[in-house]
Amino acid sequence: MVQWEGVMPAVTTKFTEADTLDLKMFEINISAQLDAGVHGIVLGGTLGEASTLTADEKRILIEKTVAIVQSKVPVIINIAEQTTKAAIEAAHHAEKYGAKGLMILPPMRYKATDFETITYFKAIAQSTDLPIMIYNNPVDYKIEVTLDMFEEMLQQKNIKAVKESTRDITNITRIKNRFGNRLNILCGVDTLALESMMAGADGWVAGLVCAFPAETVAIYKLVKTGRIKEALEIYRWFMPLLELDISPQLVQNIKLAEVATGIGTENVRPPRLPLQGAERKRVLSIIEQGIKARPKLPII
Repeated sequence: MVQWEGVMPAVTTKFTEADTLDLKMFEINISAQLDAGVHGIVLGGTLGEASTLTADEKRILIEKTVAIVQSKVPVIINIAEQTTKAAIEAAHHAEKYGAKGLMILPPMRYKATDFETITYFKAIAQSTDLPIMIYNNPVDYKIEVTLDMFEEMLQQKNIKAVKESTRDITNITRIKNRFGNRLNILCGVDTLALESMMAGADGWVAGLVCAFPAETVAIYKLVKTGRIKEALEIYRWFMPLLELDISPQLVQNIKLAEVATGIGTENVRPPRLPLQGAERKRVLSIIEQGIKARPKLPII
């Protein structure tokens, strides 16, 4: 059962230099996440380079992750498709391969109307028993899921949560005021995570957690136990690194950070390429400074 709370890494997909899945390094990273105490694993998001993965690769990643986690935490797969038919098919495959929940984006490429977007989400929800988190990111995907839209969609009992990425912190209060506990909220923007949780978000679908799982989990636990000053100290150290997540090159940035902490490689799938020149130096400098100043975590 998915609780839709806590820290849920949107994990990167590991590739070999020959552009095949690197399942050995993938397992090292997932194990590091589990050791840090994360509350779920999200596969196939933007960070997971989902748009470049084949259907068979997605199957392998789900099955491998299910085997690694051994029911310690739920495995959630992202669905980002261009057609309703393909999205329903992806949901069926996810359930078959062992995923315990879905994160669903609005239709890709086509800017659907509110009615079309609602119809799309409801059709997927009606096709599966898996619990669903709606990914609301109008900044990047140009479709906003409004509170009125959620009101109608929550008629589907398996729509349980929202990955809140509108960049508007007040939206958390609006959601809580209108829906109470009917809709769990997970922050989807690394640089707004502490503020979102203080405003009432139930958790954090995180990016830099891929390289720094212990620090990410510590911030969540400290906030939820009221130890705000200690959480702030870690968060302020973390911020230059967290800002690497709000970039078109977030995958390359975070994979460089994973290399620095020993739980990843730099390999990306073309057309993405490793960072070059001055930008590479800038990102490496941020990572190196973060590593040098890495805080000692309190006992929680």
